[in-house]
Formats: sequence, structure tokens, C-alpha cells
Amino acid sequence: MSSASPTPHITSVHPGWAVAGGRVTVEGRDFDLDTLPNVLVGTRPARIVFASSRALTVVVPDGVEGRVPVHLEGANSEITLHVGTPVATGLHQVDSPVVDRDGNLYVTYSGTRNEQAPVSIFRVGADGSREPFASGIPNPTSMAFDPSGQLYVSSRFEGRVYRVSSTGQVAVAATELGVASGIAFDGDGQLFVGDRSGTIFRMDAADHTVVHASLPQSIAAFHLAHGPDGCLYVTAPTLAPADVVYRISPSGTVDVVRTGFGRPQGLGFDAQGTLHVVEALAGAAGLYRLPLRGPAELVLAAASLVGVAFGPGGGIVVTSNDTAYRLSL
Repeated sequence: MSSASPTPHITSVHPGWAVAGGRVTVEGRDFDLDTLPNVLVGTRPARIVFASSRALTVVVPDGVEGRVPVHLEGANSEITLHVGTPVATGLHQVDSPVVDRDGNLYVTYSGTRNEQAPVSIFRVGADGSREPFASGIPNPTSMAFDPSGQLYVSSRFEGRVYRVSSTGQVAVAATELGVASGIAFDGDGQLFVGDRSGTIFRMDAADHTVVHASLPQSIAAFHLAHGPDGCLYVTAPTLAPADVVYRISPSGTVDVVRTGFGRPQGLGFDAQGTLHVVEALAGAAGLYRLPLRGPAELVLAAASLVGVAFGPGGGIVVTSNDTAYRLSL
């Protein structure tokens, strides 16, 4: 008489965060490969794209959000996955969104070159409400708040940076910045602007602009974030098989701090001061945590991503080109 097959058991899911379309791996033991089991994420079936007796990689289905159970048919256990909630759609995001001190999210409709979109920036409240916020900025590209909470936006078409008031009124803050893309402020209020052709500009509080550093030209844009160590961190996708994350010191010295990314884009620091970088490979995008020591860790899976922002309450927002997702930690 044959013995009964062992009961499959789930031990973990990796990564623990995802958005619809992302691929996560359910780990455990005694998975039956003769007849692939049904995997449910929340109440929806998930397509299996890889299977072994100890791991099943599945695609997170549409229509799932929040903290949801992952259940394997026939298993005596389940695990929880945190799936991002869509909070804004119909966007054209080319860099990271930003979150203000009150938890309001700012996202863009950048458009094609010199497209005159009716709304440049939308504001999404902490309660999920969405409203047009600012207009008249051709191809809004990157956003950043200065130390006082004033919003700034770059225009890659015009080579300008705009200052945006709390009521959405825009004024030119800097010009002649090449293909202005990523922007970031340091703690002293100095503005850094990445020109896609390879220059990082620095503008002080008196609006004096100088060349801060030079990098290889990017085929897309520069993405900037200022770190708690006083250095500027930059990603810039090129035609190389793999790209890097740069660190630029306050004096302008350029170092490579991470290698091996296929198409790194938006980046930001969490409340603990740990750098996170978006990997934008089509079909296998994700958000990676980059600790000071040790390998990069995939923390969120997605089909495609462009940017990331951390909120004042510890929440996180990730964006694809057209959708922003919020995760409450």
C-alpha cells in the first residue's frame, strides 16, 4: 500500500512587498510538481511561472491590494504579502514622486517632448483624494522639496527648474541647465540638477550655478537623492550592459558605490537613512535596499517601475510610468 504524499507547507514569500504584475516566490517544502497546485493571492488565483518542490514563483494578480494571505491549495499554512494600493493612474511619471510633510503625494504628467499637457503636477491627499495642482511646466521631470518645504520641478525640455508655491503658482528658479532631469537639495538649501548630457550642476541659495561634477551621458535621465552622509547619489541609465550607482562628495569627487544594475532609475532614502534604488528592467522590475555592507536586497516586486518616495510616517510610494502605488508600513 502506497504512503500518502506529504502535506505541502509554506514558510515565506520573497520579496514581502509587491504591486500587481510583480513576481514573488513562495518558499516552503513538499510542493507537488505532478499537478501544479493552485496558488491564491488574497482571493485571486496567481499564475505560476516557475516551480520546484521548495519554491513557486507567481505573478501577483490584478485587483489585489493591502496585506493579503498567500495560500497554496492543499497546504496547512499561509503567509502574508503586502500589495501596493493604486492611488493615482493616468500619469506620465519619468522620475520619483515626492511626499510633503503632511503626507500629500505629488505626481506628474510629463508627456512627450514639448507636449503641452493641461496639468503638469497632481496632488494626491493622504485620504486618497486627487486634484490638479500646477500647470504650465513643459515636460515636468523631477521634483524635490527644499529644506523649508518649497517644491521645485525640473523641465527637461526647457533646461529650467521651476519653483512651485503652496497654491500651485509656478515661477522660474534657474535656467540654462541642459537637459535638466533629476534634482535634489542638501541640508543647506543648495540645489543639485542633473543634465542628461553628463553634468551635475550646483546652485546655492543666492542662485549662483556652477558645475559640481561630470558623469557619463545618460540615454534617459539622471536621478538624484541627497544622503544623510552629506553626499549626492545618482543613477543614470546608459547603453552599457550594466549600470552603477554613483556617490558624489560635497567637493565633487565621484565614486561608484554599487554595480550590476540593468537600468537603475529613481532612488531615495528611508527614515533609517538606508538607500533604495528602483531597477526598471521590463517584466522584472523591483525596488532594492542597498545597505552600507552586504548585497543589495530585493524588497518589492513589480512588472515595471520608475520611482520611489518615502513619506513622513514611514509609508512608501512606488510608481510605474502611469500608476502610483502606496504601501503603509
